[in-house]
Amino acid sequence: MDRFQAMQVFTRVVDANSFTQAAESLGLPRTTVTTTIQNLEKLLQVRLLNRTTRRLSLTPDGAAYYERCARILADVEDTEASFRDVARGPKGRLRVDVPSSIGRKILIPALSEFRSRYPDLELVIGMTDRPVDLVQEAVDCAVRGGNLADSTMVARRIGNFHGVTCASPDYLERYGTPTTLEDLAHHQAVHYFSSRTGRTIDWDFIVDGEVREMKVEGGVSVNDSDAYVDCALQGLGMIQSPRFLVLPYLQSGELREVLSQWQPAPLPISVVYLHNRHLSPKVRAFVDWVADLFGGCPLLSGEPFDANQECTFGKIEPATTLRAVIEQNSVVDSVF
Repeated sequence: MDRFQAMQVFTRVVDANSFTQAAESLGLPRTTVTTTIQNLEKLLQVRLLNRTTRRLSLTPDGAAYYERCARILADVEDTEASFRDVARGPKGRLRVDVPSSIGRKILIPALSEFRSRYPDLELVIGMTDRPVDLVQEAVDCAVRGGNLADSTMVARRIGNFHGVTCASPDYLERYGTPTTLEDLAHHQAVHYFSSRTGRTIDWDFIVDGEVREMKVEGGVSVNDSDAYVDCALQGLGMIQSPRFLVLPYLQSGELREVLSQWQPAPLPISVVYLHNRHLSPKVRAFVDWVADLFGGCPLLSGEPFDANQECTFGKIEPATTLRAVIEQNSVVDSVF
């Protein structure tokens, strides 16, 4: 038995929590994966996994063996990478997950630069507003918004989304323009709800240096970023959105900012990845690249900004603004 391959198979089964998914990601028959784990347990003379028809779980011996395998595999990958031709860079398949609008409006427009820099990386991008489980879905790293509580992940802060409260001229003509936060009691919001929990995300404003959460009535709730902005454009209610995503609409007059004296609290943006993959050259390459990408836009980086300021991303030509990127790629209707 090839012990190194057995360690790879074992860690993949644990990461995916599935023999079938591990087999698919490794390009092996499921029977081969099952036999490999059985032979490994015979060799070590311990049970590594508890198996039921519905789930897998590590035994105490399995958990200890997994941690050592993860370190060994990461060390081997890093050692091999250090001896490769420096000009060639990292190689292999890298699966990342990002919110749909970040993928469309930020990553995809700059992707040719990433491909030029890392031609041997096969980048698989999942774009969804649904939070993914990195372990269960075999994702190497993900871009996530909000405060992160998962201690099993390593997180690198790459910026903040500065928010804006806005509505269509048609909506404001029918309901009036709010001038105080108390006026929101007489208005309608388009609600955005979490795909994971089903909970509606409340609005918030910074008032005298403190974050104040508010509930605003509304008759429409969505969990898709395209639909969220479309609802506002159709006059169905006010929305709170990252400013850079609705900037073209604010500039064209299709949406108007309201309550500008009370800004929504900035939303932190991070890249997260599994703790046992912190040495992976391909993960490091993507994390550094996306951090540079966000750092190129004041509306994303967390730095002081002009409300009408536009952005350039990464190595995109300096004349290519956010508005131009959006128009060229026909994706002007997403929010997160």
